[in-house]
Amino acid sequence: MSAAAYRAWGIAFAVAGTLAFSLRPILIKLSYAAAPVSPVALLFLRMALSLPFFVAVAWWLRNEKPALTAREWGAIAALGFIGYYGASFLDFIGLQYVGAGVGRLILYLYPTLVLLISFLFLHRPPTRRQLAALVITYAGVALILSSQARAGAEGKLFMLGALFVFASSLFYATYLVAGGELVKRIGSMRFTAYSMAVATLPAVAQFFAIEPISALDLPGKVWLYAVLLATFTTVLPLFIQAEALRRIGAPEFALIGALGPVSVAITSALGLDERFTAVQAIGGALVIFGVLLVSVRRS
Repeated sequence: MSAAAYRAWGIAFAVAGTLAFSLRPILIKLSYAAAPVSPVALLFLRMALSLPFFVAVAWWLRNEKPALTAREWGAIAALGFIGYYGASFLDFIGLQYVGAGVGRLILYLYPTLVLLISFLFLHRPPTRRQLAALVITYAGVALILSSQARAGAEGKLFMLGALFVFASSLFYATYLVAGGELVKRIGSMRFTAYSMAVATLPAVAQFFAIEPISALDLPGKVWLYAVLLATFTTVLPLFIQAEALRRIGAPEFALIGALGPVSVAITSALGLDERFTAVQAIGGALVIFGVLLVSVRRS
């Protein structure tokens, strides 16, 4: 395969993975609209239905080197809990109260949070460009929140949902910072398969501790959304995005990743009848621009 074709496939994988992943909040909102399903039950379905795929990949890579130490297994379990179970659960709760488009924009803050965590705990001071990006990004978030932060129960629920989604983004950023060196050592596919498989355990335990089995007595439409959540917006994008990163690198991948919040905002406004005002559009543009300033290096 020529270098141009290799890169073209990388771009195609990045676009497909970003668009598939961006459908997740829409499927969650559609599930909530179709039946009174709880975040606990919906997360259980997503994790349990995706588990066979990750177990299969883990078994396929079982002889890969280097072998994992007990300490590395412990790190994988902790990171899986934070980055997949914890971040997903907070996102599922938040999306009960905020629109899919707004939720995706807040979740997209994770590169700026990676920057802040690296500064606070790894003593990596940000550059002037990165500081400017932080100001621009959070000015955009303030615009988005101000457009819906009003008095009364509805406004309070919106702010509560926004905080849950922001916490989800913070959990995911923590997972990225803490897992960076481990991914380099054992490889992204093996790390993803192992951590996702381990992260299923607390989701299953939580479901059986809180919900009755009758909570799974759901309409066929919800089961269809759950299957799509597990396969099309979880398993598929995780692995094809990893391949895209390998082929085109992080800077180009970050540019393509900006399609995610834009596509969610458009499709949710059209398909879910969610209000997406001009103020939110301006705020969203600032968020995306600021995140790209953080994510894309100068040549």
